[in-house]
Amino acid sequence: MNNKKNFPALTALSFAAALMLAACGGGGGGGSSGSSSNNSGGTSSSGGTSSSGSQTVTGTQTTPQYAANTAQLAMFNQVNAYRQQCGFPAVQQNTVLDQAAQGHATWEGLNNTVADNETAGQQGFTGVSYLDRAVHFGFPSGAIGAGVSAAYYTTTNTSETQYGQTLVNEWISTVYHSQAILTPVTTIGIGEYETAFNGSPEVWGSMSLLNTKMQQLTTSGPITFPCQGTTGVPYKAVSENPTPPNTSGPWGTPVVVMGNATDTIVLTSGTMTDPSGNVINLQLLYSANDPNKLTQPYAAVAYPATPLAPNTTYTVSVSGTVNGNTFTKPPFTFTTGNIVG
Repeated sequence: MNNKKNFPALTALSFAAALMLAACGGGGGGGSSGSSSNNSGGTSSSGGTSSSGSQTVTGTQTTPQYAANTAQLAMFNQVNAYRQQCGFPAVQQNTVLDQAAQGHATWEGLNNTVADNETAGQQGFTGVSYLDRAVHFGFPSGAIGAGVSAAYYTTTNTSETQYGQTLVNEWISTVYHSQAILTPVTTIGIGEYETAFNGSPEVWGSMSLLNTKMQQLTTSGPITFPCQGTTGVPYKAVSENPTPPNTSGPWGTPVVVMGNATDTIVLTSGTMTDPSGNVINLQLLYSANDPNKLTQPYAAVAYPATPLAPNTTYTVSVSGTVNGNTFTKPPFTFTTGNIVG
């Protein structure tokens, strides 16, 4: 069986004091995560108007217009399924961001690479960064948010829906990409492009989650993903670039802790307990201790340095501070699926 990895890429776009966008080069997996799913083969982990802040964001759809049974619709639905079950705001399709994301997915496939930033002069070039590409197609230049990209190769022909779901599961299972998928903005653009490798399908995906302001998430402390009752999440991720701190191979389901855009979160403890009572001490990542400088102040991640077990229920406990005030999340349970991100 031939196996190919194109490592997914993500750029976390900084929330600056003046609400201006700053791209973190190579971002929150800035060329990152490879893995495998239920398919055989290799994977790797990249209308209307709405008013937001002082600018009008054109192209936002109250009902998604992606064609039925497409990878794009599957990606949109999977992102919202993950976000909404834990209290993160749903995203709406934005057709301007769609053009930017589709352009980048096409660029990836044409140039056989997964990366956040494009190079002028290459086939399909539409802008260097996620923001540049969005602005190229008409999005406000003051946008903030995040972008992710990935490629997925399989020797098994599966449905477009499965292609889209696999890409999202790659992102949600990784330490940096998961933060981007949960970015507190409410508009998204999705692109997908297909090529072949050794006669088998290779799917290239990109998403841009951008808007001119962040959405308030909570009035009672940070929220998490997974959360109480979440099921079917990937039980491990194979790789990400940059590599999450304190890992030397595949790691387990990350727990993203997120507050409002004006918050600063620090984690002080985190554990997972399996059904047999075995306690897993989690790695704690937040803005102040992130060596890759990709985690935003309002977000943090607690993650096991080794894979979890499939189809298993875990109990999570996590504590820390928000703006210097102590918080402890009530213990909650989530259940893994048999998916590898």
